[in-house]
Amino acid sequence: MSGWSLVFDAYDPPSEKLREALCVLGNGYFATRGAGAESDADEVHYPATYVAGCYNRLGSQVGDRVIENEDFVNVPNWLSLGFRIGEGPWFDLDQVEVLSFRQELDMRRGLLLRDLRVRDGEGRVTAISDERFVHMGRPHLAAQKRRILAENWAGPLTIRSALDGRVINGGVARYSSLNQRHLAPLATGSDGDTIWLKSETVQSEVRIAEAARTRLFRDGREETPPRETTEELDRVAQDITLELGEGDEVVVEKVVALHTSRDAAISECGLAARNSLASAGSYDALLREQEEAWAYLWDQCDVDIEPDSATEAGSVQTILRLHVFHLLQTTSPNSRDLDVGIPPRGLHGEAYRGHIFWDEVFIFPFLNLRMPEITRGLLLYRYRRLDEARAAAQANGLAGAMYPWQSGSDGREESQQVHLNPVSGRWIPDNSSLQRHVNAAIAYNTWQYYQATDDFDFLWSYGAEMLLELARFWASLATYNEELGRYEILGVMGPDEYHDGYPDRDEPGLDNNGYSNVMAVWVICRAMEVLDILPAGDRKRLVEKLKLTEEETARWDDISRKMRLVFHGDGILSQFEGWDKLEELDWEGLRARHGDIRRLDRVLEAEGDTPNRYKASKQADVLMLYYLFSGEELRGLYERLGYPFDEATVERTIDHYIARTSNGSSLSEVVNASLQARSDPAASWRLFCDALQTDVGDKPSGTTREGIHLGAMVGSVDIVLRGYAGIELRGDALSIDPRLPEAIDRIRLKVRFRGHALRLDLQRERLDVAVERCAGDVVKVSVRGQPHELTASQVEVFPN
Repeated sequence: MSGWSLVFDAYDPPSEKLREALCVLGNGYFATRGAGAESDADEVHYPATYVAGCYNRLGSQVGDRVIENEDFVNVPNWLSLGFRIGEGPWFDLDQVEVLSFRQELDMRRGLLLRDLRVRDGEGRVTAISDERFVHMGRPHLAAQKRRILAENWAGPLTIRSALDGRVINGGVARYSSLNQRHLAPLATGSDGDTIWLKSETVQSEVRIAEAARTRLFRDGREETPPRETTEELDRVAQDITLELGEGDEVVVEKVVALHTSRDAAISECGLAARNSLASAGSYDALLREQEEAWAYLWDQCDVDIEPDSATEAGSVQTILRLHVFHLLQTTSPNSRDLDVGIPPRGLHGEAYRGHIFWDEVFIFPFLNLRMPEITRGLLLYRYRRLDEARAAAQANGLAGAMYPWQSGSDGREESQQVHLNPVSGRWIPDNSSLQRHVNAAIAYNTWQYYQATDDFDFLWSYGAEMLLELARFWASLATYNEELGRYEILGVMGPDEYHDGYPDRDEPGLDNNGYSNVMAVWVICRAMEVLDILPAGDRKRLVEKLKLTEEETARWDDISRKMRLVFHGDGILSQFEGWDKLEELDWEGLRARHGDIRRLDRVLEAEGDTPNRYKASKQADVLMLYYLFSGEELRGLYERLGYPFDEATVERTIDHYIARTSNGSSLSEVVNASLQARSDPAASWRLFCDALQTDVGDKPSGTTREGIHLGAMVGSVDIVLRGYAGIELRGDALSIDPRLPEAIDRIRLKVRFRGHALRLDLQRERLDVAVERCAGDVVKVSVRGQPHELTASQVEVFPN
């Protein structure tokens, strides 16, 4: 790997679906997996394209009941570009001898390149060179170019360019017994060098239209051989045949436009696709635009690091850029006006059905300080579903707004009722919808965006209403324990996910989850702060709209001072009430029997056991508090509640839970590496390097082929930014407190903060801060705890 390219130097069929996920190309509107253009979905390959926000709901028979799932739809395959020599078989990479192979993901330009030489059964050697991109600057366009060189043969060559609507959702083996057919065909057509296809999702009635233009060139001149077009209801293809001499090369260019009926400013998606294609211009012109669009994104978003080891430098830098690259392909400036959230597996596959969870809490910090306009658009996805969240709260006898653990098209709860344990083969109940803490994550994301941008218009128009309704929800979830004189939150699940109940209790849910209770207090405090921030007239209008009473806010204040936290041992915050009564797990015994036990829940269920009996977590739960908040912020919350807080207890708490975490989530090492950035830099660096391997190394569960783990990807970048560069928000100032680990000599990056643009250069001996844009009189920064005010174009050097 180089700093800008992910390279594979051999064809490896068992790894192909993993590589397809790692080599996805996208632009925030749609994305396409990195499968070969000649491939069909089978055991080795899975070509697929996903459009942001395109869902469809289907029922499936599971046992004696029908369950309903809303899925992220695999839309018609635009890639399809095959060839054959004479009347021979269509080219299939798995049916020829591969003489050489190289595949490169060029992240600087957003290109996927592939060069190979193959020998078929007749001894004919053909060189093939592929290049493709999904246009970042023009979100409805994509293009691919294929060069075919006849090295030692001559004869007719037939090119087949198709749009294939026969696709299903078949990318996740665990879902294979469920209904997978989401598309119904509507129409196909052709005109000269252009073909088009239109399909519709069978329940949500989203129409998807694709139009493709295919042209051939030889020696720089366009060839116009006759075309034979085949139009079926769900597939359209053109066969183009020409003669090649030995040593001849033909270049095939395919440009595609994709629109859906969800698009703004169109009349009809089929017409829009044909119009976009007609105005697309040449392949080379589109490529130049693509390079310009990515150059701008990298100028804003690159994180340039210099490890002290030349051996590490290439891989660490490349993987960091890979992680930023896949974030920008999932959500980009093209996403700003779309009604979409961020799926935790990106636009890269069908795992988790493309639903929106809480992973934004790991992703938004990066966007807030680089492209906050994207965060704003993503937060509006939540605001537009505020009424659905209110209805959910009311249906559960609660007040305010209760957002779902899994959200899709309309904001209803999409969490599955049962899930398949692939270890035991059994379908088991799924109680994950009890993870009410997603409502704290949404509030946290809203407030952090406001802190980073000072976007008061957003706060007044959208954010304040969400925060107040979320505070209302948490307050209604809290019940007062007269005996203890404290409020409690009962019957929920924390971020851990392995524990969904007590071993001696039939009903699911846990009491007084430490993370949820503290976050509830934080949300309520921010809601009360919002009421103080709003001008009197605006506050009055919002209070009247929500019918918020003084008695209600007085109860909020009481809850924020009397929420119960449960502790055990030497002042360690308990993950939930009763944690200390659980058994210690025989970690070594389980590893001896099963090897990899990161998915401890599946291993124990297969043995007829349950994690509910043990002090064993999937991922950070209590420790999320130390990930999200500074010690100063947590101290303020504890003191407000009347509980002691000291640094020694923080270290004991971190040690207690890290030792009892299986790291069954891709997010685990991100949190742990961040927590240890200051206290144990060497351990933090090891965990950081492990986190970098989550997807390129296909761990922890070997499911990257089903979609990358975007929260872990961006979280790993955030380790560098918050953990090592020490960049944090502190009121109206940007705080920078570098703590470079021994393995890093330098970090260079740009940030945007409250309208200002800064360029930072962090080295061992100095920190350079350059003001590229000043939105006011001064930029307020804090360097190692010391306040400074910088002015436009100022470059300030802070020695270590």
